Amino acid sequence: MLHTVFFDLDGTLTDSAPGILACVRYALDKLGVEPGAQVTAANFIGPPLSTSFSKVYGLNSEDTARAVAYYRERFSTVGLFENSVYPGVPQMLQALRDAGKRLVLATSKPEIYTIRILEHFDLAKYFDEVAGATLDESRSDKPAVLRYGMELCGIVSGEGCAMIGDRASDITSGHSCGMLGIGVLYGSGSLEELQSADYLAATPADIVPLLLGL
Repeated sequence: MLHTVFFDLDGTLTDSAPGILACVRYALDKLGVEPGAQVTAANFIGPPLSTSFSKVYGLNSEDTARAVAYYRERFSTVGLFENSVYPGVPQMLQALRDAGKRLVLATSKPEIYTIRILEHFDLAKYFDEVAGATLDESRSDKPAVLRYGMELCGIVSGEGCAMIGDRASDITSGHSCGMLGIGVLYGSGSLEELQSADYLAATPADIVPLLLGL
């Protein structure tokens, strides 16, 4: 029986693309790099930020670190609130809590920003634990974040757990921790990249009957 549900944040609970992409453009401008057409949700929502800057623009380690610092310069004051909760998300989370499920937020976004976002949008009250990345990226990839979330819950096995997210990395990370992987189709990911998901949900409302049936 499913007892614990791990949720991604960006593209799963909130539409954070406007703020994230504006901060990416700000960072690239300060770095003197032409953004081109690569500043997309698919490229910059999901993986750790340093991975995206390095992979998409071929930046070396020094310039990647500068890009991340410039990004956070804007994100920490403005960008994190250029965001909105997907319709139906609060109702979905409340229904799962009412059904006795333990809810954990698991994201590659730094935990310090994650908590501020959850509190700003009145979502913190739904979660038993919040597992995010560290600012120094010593904990940034999704498997490490999930293992940290499991530790917070005192869970040693992924059996009875599910990871819900909009990107392939959410699904593969959940599987690597022994969890079910559930993909949402309304976020930044594509149907193609979510083919490895055990189940798919087209809307937040679809998540409730799906999980309660497991």
